Amino acid sequence: MKARPFLAVLLALALALLGLGAGGWWLLLHRGPLGLQSRALALPLAARFVPRTAPLSIHWLVGPDQPAAYARAVAPPRQRRAAAAAADRLRDGAFAAAGLDYATELAPWLGGQSSFALLTPPEQGGEPGWVLALRSRDSEGARRFLQRFWQTRSLAGTGLQISSYRGMGLISGSGALLGQEPQPLATALINDDLVLIASGRGVLEQALDVSQIDELNQAASLPLQQAVARLGNGVALLTARPAAMEAWLGLPGLTNNAEAPLVELVAALVPAGQGLRLDALAQLSTPVAPLSSSAAAEQLLQQLHLPSTSLALLQNPAQLLAPPTDGAAAQSNPWRMLLGPLLAQALERETGPLPALVAGADPGPLLWSTQSDGWLLGSRVDQPTPELIEPALEASGFSGAPLLSKGQPLQAWTRLQSTPVRGNPDQLQAQLAGARAVENDLAWWGQGLAVLNRQQEGRQQPRERLAQLQDLATPKAPFQWAMDGPTASALLSRWQPWRLLTSLSSTPLAAPVQGAALSLEADAPQALRLRARLQLG
Repeated sequence: MKARPFLAVLLALALALLGLGAGGWWLLLHRGPLGLQSRALALPLAARFVPRTAPLSIHWLVGPDQPAAYARAVAPPRQRRAAAAAADRLRDGAFAAAGLDYATELAPWLGGQSSFALLTPPEQGGEPGWVLALRSRDSEGARRFLQRFWQTRSLAGTGLQISSYRGMGLISGSGALLGQEPQPLATALINDDLVLIASGRGVLEQALDVSQIDELNQAASLPLQQAVARLGNGVALLTARPAAMEAWLGLPGLTNNAEAPLVELVAALVPAGQGLRLDALAQLSTPVAPLSSSAAAEQLLQQLHLPSTSLALLQNPAQLLAPPTDGAAAQSNPWRMLLGPLLAQALERETGPLPALVAGADPGPLLWSTQSDGWLLGSRVDQPTPELIEPALEASGFSGAPLLSKGQPLQAWTRLQSTPVRGNPDQLQAQLAGARAVENDLAWWGQGLAVLNRQQEGRQQPRERLAQLQDLATPKAPFQWAMDGPTASALLSRWQPWRLLTSLSSTPLAAPVQGAALSLEADAPQALRLRARLQLG
């Protein structure tokens, strides 16, 4: 009988400790730095001052010190200080690009929301109008910042003009932001906790105008609200329209193109472990037909036995690469307009004409793998057939011939070309465009014999690349692509926003990149869903 109270006390103590542990874990996940991984995406207060037609807007939804705290929490113990310092450098560089010194001007008062928006599209020979919105942690911080902001510039000889517009006080003048040439500037204080800095009084008045009319601003935009709800989580929200795609996001072919089906891009950035996850919706002006993944696509993935540095799976590449016959055809196929140019550029970088010819004739699915021995394509045995692409190969001087390599029958396409050497100016050498092997009901196209032999003899699947695709959680996406660190770094180095981030951080960003993966699929009713994941070390 005496043991029962003792056991009851032990049970109560265990339950209490379990409750404390669960509560601490909940606080760590939701209130601590790791809570950024599940932070709900929302439109900030500054969205009321951004026109719906703004070419570009970026809303940062967490405090300026939280990225460094998150980087410190997820980094290995020996790298925590360096990871936090890298995040701080990127933050300081971003504000320095806006002409503000974070440590002296912003750190004492800046809160958890910062927004930047272009209100007029970039044009040759002129600067686009912009507005910067900074949310204060308290009512006094924003006011003190504006006082010091204009006091410093008035001492430098800036003439100030104080006026009122729509019941709000405006200060404008021709001053200079930190490290920049003098330019028109205008500021306003909204509800004592939101600072607006704009590239001139006219731009600021435009922002104040749209804040008074729900039909004109982002905050009351029902399509944008729906997109935010579908994206779910995020620490940053980006919106972009075709007018700013090429100049700011490095996506050519969408600027000043009346036939482009893209209306707006809405993207969310989410921390994910030691990496970053990007989830985006491309809003279209026309319905997009889904390209469902077939059972043959799964078969191609299962039959690939070759470690890969890059692995892509595409449905109907022939449709993506086919040139549109007219503008109406282009608009009726957003896949071709948005994905076709990127696929064509990637194929051009491969050795020889065979990859582009196979992809251009394949109705899909097509598996595209690269490794140390070169590229490898996998397709159904009858689509495309060799006879379909041979005329184009023959036009380039390549002729096909059967051969046997390690007991495997192959078909190879070669041509003779002159390669002068010392003492023999007429030396000829056979150049290989590629070879094809058949395995059951699949066809494998390789850059050389070695890659086809390794595929036939291989017993190991590209587990790392397949794991990257699984992490995207889009098994039926008609376009999927996973790659290792060097491949991802090379791809990112050509992307304009990545180059901008590198310059802001004043540190090369390629070294931490361990891999990347992305997928693209249809999203009802008139949108494409892009998911991407960047692995950082």
